[in-house]
Amino acid sequence: MWRRTYLFLVLVRLWFALSPSYLHPDENFQGPEVIAGEIFSYPVRRTWEFTSDHPIRSVFPLWPVYGLPMLLLRWLWIGNGNDGEVPPIAVFWTLRVLMFIVGFVLEDWALHELIQSQRYRRLTVLLVASSYVTWTYQTHTFSNSIETLVVAWSLVLIERILESPQRSSILASTVLGIVAVFGVFNRITFPAFLLIPGLRLLPYYWKNPLSFLAIVTAGICTTALAITADTAFYTPHSISWSDLIRNPVLTPINNLRYNIQPENLAKHGLHPWYQHLLVNLPQLLGPATFLLFLRPKRSLRLYSAISGIVVLSLSQHQEARFLLPTVPLILSSVRLPRNEKVLRVWTAAWAFFNLALGTLMGVYHQGGIIPAQVFMSKQPDATQAVWWKTYMPPIWLLNGKNEVLRTRDVMGMKGEALLEELAQLATCDTPADRRNNEYLKEKNGTYLVAPLSATWLDPYLENKGLEGLRFREVWRYRRHLNLDDLDFAEDGVWDTLSRVVGRRGLAIWRVTKSCNGKVKRR
Repeated sequence: MWRRTYLFLVLVRLWFALSPSYLHPDENFQGPEVIAGEIFSYPVRRTWEFTSDHPIRSVFPLWPVYGLPMLLLRWLWIGNGNDGEVPPIAVFWTLRVLMFIVGFVLEDWALHELIQSQRYRRLTVLLVASSYVTWTYQTHTFSNSIETLVVAWSLVLIERILESPQRSSILASTVLGIVAVFGVFNRITFPAFLLIPGLRLLPYYWKNPLSFLAIVTAGICTTALAITADTAFYTPHSISWSDLIRNPVLTPINNLRYNIQPENLAKHGLHPWYQHLLVNLPQLLGPATFLLFLRPKRSLRLYSAISGIVVLSLSQHQEARFLLPTVPLILSSVRLPRNEKVLRVWTAAWAFFNLALGTLMGVYHQGGIIPAQVFMSKQPDATQAVWWKTYMPPIWLLNGKNEVLRTRDVMGMKGEALLEELAQLATCDTPADRRNNEYLKEKNGTYLVAPLSATWLDPYLENKGLEGLRFREVWRYRRHLNLDDLDFAEDGVWDTLSRVVGRRGLAIWRVTKSCNGKVKRR
């Protein structure tokens, strides 16, 4: 029964990995988009984190996580006699499957290593495998998802070092030195989760200097390699020893300096110190939050999670995904209710919570962006694309179309300003625009991508007159929810939910205008 349940949950995890939900732009712009631009000929968009004078993102962890799979995929593609580049959508799904496999193997393996009791180990593995966080966030290309695995395996290595003879601990210490530096360059929050577990190593290394020498040597060598990789990436010319000595690019230090300044954090949103504890953690754990406070099981994993939450709560910018490493640590450090009736109620609540959040975040959350971008890559006339009230779309998925297609992200623009923008970009209405698919033969075309819940557009979509903008719907995707379009203060709770949920979906309109008239105001 346990094995069948676990295998079923693995299949659920795979199904969500292959669902095109879009949890946050960072899952593309902090990883795959950057490396895809280096390996393939796709034109890409680098965000400010990679283009500022003091870049805060390291490419060192991106190469083994995303670069190697892309290189292997390209080698297989060319080796099978295919011409041209690998289609970006094939790379996208390959990375999703890779994140599923890496999470399935390394996360579950780490739990087997960390938990000695076979009975409690099985319970923990099922809890983690049935969490929507495992289904969604861990199967997406987040640096936080990688951090989750690095934290778990750092704890495994610490346990191995403390329990092994000196000769074996030298190897484990060497690996820990490499993994720890990798974790820091991946996310500077990583050391927060090892503050308490790391203290256990101090007396051990005092007694075993060779193991201490091994971890220090491995850490220094890996740091040098990481700095070299970053310096080579961010330096416009071929680097020399002089560049590495005089002008090294130290991305973790740049990241730390940026994030300790409140004015910088204010650009991304400021939160109270209790945001992680009272809002973000329950959002990730659901009913398991009660077990954390009422029935915790003391363990090194729990102390690691606590230290991470405390340190991350010191920052004024707090997002739920920052706590991803705590989820398996906490779920492996709680006890289920003893009372049979209470246990049944809790199990039902746990199943409902994860099914609801899994469906929301893993299927519907900005779910139309990836399919819409694939559609846009196939429109021969598309030269302008305006994205309104959606997340920033991944440019690299346009499959080279972005050499002629300009993507404009106007997520928060007012409706009146949007009309003015479209009026400037729209092409003149022609007889071909009124016939089926004839418009595809045009040289230029302007498209608007927006959620169906944007009711402000409704009066303009029906315009069939001689003046003003004309909208022709060419594509629609129903499994799309735009939670950033919630406006309870303006519309009320029921009307807002009716609009956002009842009119869920993403649509693309081809926008033209009458060149003899002006845009009508309503």
